[in-house]
Amino acid sequence: MTVEAQKETRGFQTEAKQLLHLMIHSLYSNREIFLRELVSNASDAADKLRFAAVKDDSLYEGDSDLKVRVSVDKDAKIITISDNGVGMSREDVIENLGTIAKSGTAAFMQNLTGDEKKDAQLIGQFGVGFYSSFIVADKVVVTTRKAGAPVDQGVRWECDGEAEFDIETIERAERGTSIELHLKDDATEFADDYRLRSIIKKYSDHIAIPVVMQKQEAPAEEGQEPPAPEDEVVNTAKALWTRSRSEVSEDEYKEFYKHVSHDFADPLTWSHNRVEGNLDYTSLLYVPAKAPFDLYNREGARGLKLYVQRTFIMDDAEQFLPLYLRFIKGVVDSNDLSLNVSREILQKDPNIDSMRSALTKRVLDMLGKLAKNKPEEYANFWNEFGEVLKEGPAEDFANREKIAKLLRFATTLNNTPTQDQSLEAYVSRMQDGQDKIYYIAAENHNTAKNSPHLEVFRKKGIEVLLLSDRVDEWLMSHLAEFDGKSLQDVGKGELDLGELDTEEEKEAQEKVAEALKPLLERVKTALGDEVAEVRLTHRLTDSPACVVVPEHEMGAQMRRLLESAGQAVPESKPIFEVNPDHPLVQKLDQEQDEDRFADLSKVLFDQANLAEGSHLNDPAAYVQRLNKLLLELSH
Repeated sequence: MTVEAQKETRGFQTEAKQLLHLMIHSLYSNREIFLRELVSNASDAADKLRFAAVKDDSLYEGDSDLKVRVSVDKDAKIITISDNGVGMSREDVIENLGTIAKSGTAAFMQNLTGDEKKDAQLIGQFGVGFYSSFIVADKVVVTTRKAGAPVDQGVRWECDGEAEFDIETIERAERGTSIELHLKDDATEFADDYRLRSIIKKYSDHIAIPVVMQKQEAPAEEGQEPPAPEDEVVNTAKALWTRSRSEVSEDEYKEFYKHVSHDFADPLTWSHNRVEGNLDYTSLLYVPAKAPFDLYNREGARGLKLYVQRTFIMDDAEQFLPLYLRFIKGVVDSNDLSLNVSREILQKDPNIDSMRSALTKRVLDMLGKLAKNKPEEYANFWNEFGEVLKEGPAEDFANREKIAKLLRFATTLNNTPTQDQSLEAYVSRMQDGQDKIYYIAAENHNTAKNSPHLEVFRKKGIEVLLLSDRVDEWLMSHLAEFDGKSLQDVGKGELDLGELDTEEEKEAQEKVAEALKPLLERVKTALGDEVAEVRLTHRLTDSPACVVVPEHEMGAQMRRLLESAGQAVPESKPIFEVNPDHPLVQKLDQEQDEDRFADLSKVLFDQANLAEGSHLNDPAAYVQRLNKLLLELSH
C-alpha cells in the first residue's frame, strides 16, 4: 500500500458535525464527565478482548493483565487515556469515530431545541461518549491496533473538532487504544494529577478493571537518584454487582447505571440481588428516568449486559427479559452458564428460562414498590414507558395480573387525559351491583370523552375508562378480567347493566321495543347492507343514535390501526342503535315520505359514525342530504 493511500482526510456525516458543534460549545455544564466516558469505553474494550480470548487466547499477545492507564503532561497540557483491550482496525475506526450514535441520530437532531439545558438531557439518550473529548480538547489523537492484527496495521486518527478528520495506517507495537487529548486553554484545570484521580474515584470507582496512574513521589533530595516511576490503582477495581448492597453507596449505583446504559441522567430506581440455590447468579437492574429514542423500534438493541463468572459475554442479552420490559438496563452475572455461550445456546438453556422468569418478577415487583411508595416518580415512569408496559398482558400470560395492577388509565372520574387511575382504584369505587369494569376505546381522548356511548353511564354515575393509546384495544383483547371483574367495551354488543338497571326500567324498555318494531324495520330497509341490524338503544340519553360493534368483532380503533398499517381487515357491519326518546327519532317515526325517511335515516347513521371517530365512505353524499334537509326546513 502506498503512503498516499495510507493517509486520507475524511468528512464527518452531517449529523456528527452538528453534534460535535454542540459538544464543543459547552453543551455539558459538567465538563469532567469526559473522563468517565473515555474510561468507560476503555473498560468495554477490555471486556470485549477478555470474551474474544475465551476462544483464542493468542489475542492476549502474551499480556493478559488488562488495565486502563491515565497519564498527564502538565506542561504540554496533554491527557492520555490508554487501554490494552481489543483495539480497532482501520474500518472500525472509520465506522465508530466517523459516525455518531448509529441508532437514530437523525431523530436525535430533529429533537434538538436550541435550549442548551434540554439538549444536554437529550444527548444522554445516545451513545456519544467518545465525542465528550471535545468538551475539554481542541485536538484529539487516537492511535490503536486491533488484537491479533500485525504490528504494521496500527491506525492513527486525528481531529480538531471541525468538519474533517485525518486517518492513516501506522506501526504500533502495543495492541489496544490510546486517546491523546490536547486541552483547550480554558480546560487546563484537568492537567492536574490530583484532579484526574478525584474524577476517577468519583465516576469510575465501580469499573471492574484497574485504572492506573503513576504514583506521585516526593521529589528526590539533592545528589540522590529519583525513584523509578511506580504505578498505582486508583479505583476499587472490583465489579460493583459482586459487592454486597451495604457496601455500595447510592452515588456508586447511579454512576454504574451511567456506565452500563450510556445515559447521562440518574436512574429512577434499581434492584440489586444475589440468588443462590438451584441457580447461582447476581442481577443489578435499573429503570431509566427517560425513554430512549428507539424504544418503539422492536428490532433495536436491548437487553442486559451478560457476564459469566465476572467475564463479559455480551452487551445486549435480550433473552433474560420479555420484550415489553425492553427499557430495563443492567447486569446479570451467572455461575451456571458456560463461558462460551452463544446466542443460539442461550435460547436453548433451561437455566435461562428460570432466570428470565425470576428477573421478570423482580422488575414487576420493583415497579410495584415504586408505584406504592413513590406515586409521583411512578407517574413519571408511566409517562415515559406506559405504552410499552401495555404490551405486557399479551406477551406474558403468567404475569398478567401483576402487570394489570401497574397499568394506569384516564377515566370519566376527572375527564382529563392524564393516565393516573389504577384498576384497583377503579374497583374500589364501583357501585353496588356493578360487576363489570367499563371502558371505551377511541382515536383520541376527546373522542372517547365525548362519545355518545357514555351518556347512560354519566346519568347513572358509573365510571368508565377512557382509552386512546394505539395499543389500548389490543391490550384489552388480552386482559379479559381483573380482580374477578370482566372488562366490557361500552361500544360493543348489547349493553346489559345487570343489577344497575331497575326492573321498572327493563319492563319499560321491552314495551317501547315492541311498539317501535315497525320503525326499526323501516330504518333497516332504508340503510340496507350498510348495517347488520337496527335496534333500540339503552345507552343514549341525549344523542339520537349510535353505532355499535358486534360483540365478538374487532373494535373500530383496532380496525383503523390495522388499515393504516396496510393490513387486510375482515369486513364488518355495525349495529345501528336509535334512541326512542329523542325528538329526531320521534320525527323520523312520523315521516310518511319514504325518500325523505331514507335521507333522514342515512344522515343519522352518518352522524353516529362521525361521533365515534370513523370516516364516512361517501362524505359528499352526506353533505348533499344534509343540505337538502336544511333547505326543506327553511321553507
